[in-house]
Amino acid sequence: MNQTPIRFSDDEVERYARHLILSEVGGPGQQALKKARVLVVGMGGIGNPAALYLAAAGVGHLGLIDDDVVSLSNLQRQVIFGADDIGKPKVAVAKTRLNALNPHTSIEVFNQRITPDNARELIGQYDVVLDGTDDFDTRFCVNAACVQEGKPLVSGALGRWTGQVGVFTGQPCYQCLVPEVPPEAETCARVGIIGALAGVIGTMTALETLKIITGAGQPLISRLLIYDGLSAATRVVKLAADPECPVCSR
Repeated sequence: MNQTPIRFSDDEVERYARHLILSEVGGPGQQALKKARVLVVGMGGIGNPAALYLAAAGVGHLGLIDDDVVSLSNLQRQVIFGADDIGKPKVAVAKTRLNALNPHTSIEVFNQRITPDNARELIGQYDVVLDGTDDFDTRFCVNAACVQEGKPLVSGALGRWTGQVGVFTGQPCYQCLVPEVPPEAETCARVGIIGALAGVIGTMTALETLKIITGAGQPLISRLLIYDGLSAATRVVKLAADPECPVCSR
């Protein structure tokens, strides 16, 4: 992160007042947030609330990447969008909403997919990557680029009533957790999802990202938090590196 001191306007001091009085954040943490560059991969159920809270928190630069358009079925859980946005590019709509929420956050949009051909170039421009996609090939691509570029990866996933959040910084990496695409990979479209769960998991990924940037607390590095919405139960499991992982064991 850039360590050059920066000044806040009167508007920013009032806007971030509740952060500034937190001992774990304070002025240095808020400055770190303003200097930070975060890439949100996927503007779906996880990316929506995550981007809202990252912008509200004062992250200085957000990148949003998604090639999809808003559909009616998205509105049950993707809270940035409204009925008037159906058919519009998700990243364009999100940029408008986030600019209205916090004009001090710069928003850069990529109306495209992230692929092995462009992942390293995109991810190399950012300090932290937040992946909220539900496609395993995309997750593997993002993970590999994060390992290669030395960037922390905050990963969120959900389906039905259950969600998970993990933070990966080198070893173990995401592919140590999921070595290959499951034979019957679940997506929200296939198995369904309770809408509010996206808010829970998306907000958790934002919180982990803020902790990484500010140095507050203990991020879920090498750990996986699993949340069961039906029973309101949470458990955290420790992750181990796979010595045969084709991504991080090289």
